[in-house]
Amino acid sequence: MSADTYIADFLKQHDRDRYLSTLVLTGPARDAVQALYAFSADVAAIPARVSEPGPGEIRLQWWTDALEGHEHGNVNQNPLAAALFSAIETYGLQTGPLVRLIAARRFDLYQDPMPDMDTFEGYAGETNSTLYQYAATILNKGTAPDDGDAAGHLGVAHALTGHLRALGYNAAHGHIYLPWSIFAANGVAEQQLFAGQETDGIHAAVGQIADIAAEHLTAARKAIALLPKPVRPAFAMTPIISAQLKNIAKTAKPLAPLTPDPDWRAILRIALWSMRNG
Repeated sequence: MSADTYIADFLKQHDRDRYLSTLVLTGPARDAVQALYAFSADVAAIPARVSEPGPGEIRLQWWTDALEGHEHGNVNQNPLAAALFSAIETYGLQTGPLVRLIAARRFDLYQDPMPDMDTFEGYAGETNSTLYQYAATILNKGTAPDDGDAAGHLGVAHALTGHLRALGYNAAHGHIYLPWSIFAANGVAEQQLFAGQETDGIHAAVGQIADIAAEHLTAARKAIALLPKPVRPAFAMTPIISAQLKNIAKTAKPLAPLTPDPDWRAILRIALWSMRNG
């Protein structure tokens, strides 16, 4: 199996939506973006692989050390690291934002609730918007294409939507990733979320958060439309996020698992979006 095939398969297994969004890309740019997304998927999965924060901190520190040049053995023997470093070198990407992505993911190791929307937007910017900005930079041959509005807004919309879809699962495991201030303002108690109780307050909070996500998605669409056409495929997650938000709005049980689109439907959404935007 080639290194590129390994990375694609890893991404397909650990972040299927992002994998599907890369299928509109071609050649070395696709390989580089998939390497970037696979790195993110590996870091994001660390909390689920450990039973307590300590081992997770060690794994996150390994990635930080690797990006900062403090190697533990031959880092390039790790195929994910080798592919990421190749993308960094080819497209002149700065490692600082990726180190900050890792630092932001430390929040996931602990059970403190996300306090408010400002904090969440910072978290989403580090963990999601950075990826879109770097994907756009790769498609723009190593030059950041704009001031980051498209990446910024889509990253927040993506993070809000993803955590809304996973709200019940995360709450059952003692995690509240969405802004707690919105739930508190609607009279929600932590134990109601942890126990999976479907209350009016939870419904109201979910609706308000979904509205905020939709506002960011609208802003992202406007910013994407101003970008050069060769760069727009970096934002091919847009139709997937849009469809997921619509499903959230229709569900009567926001704490219940939501059925994902089959691959063919997701691919069709991405293809139609690409025809209009590519």
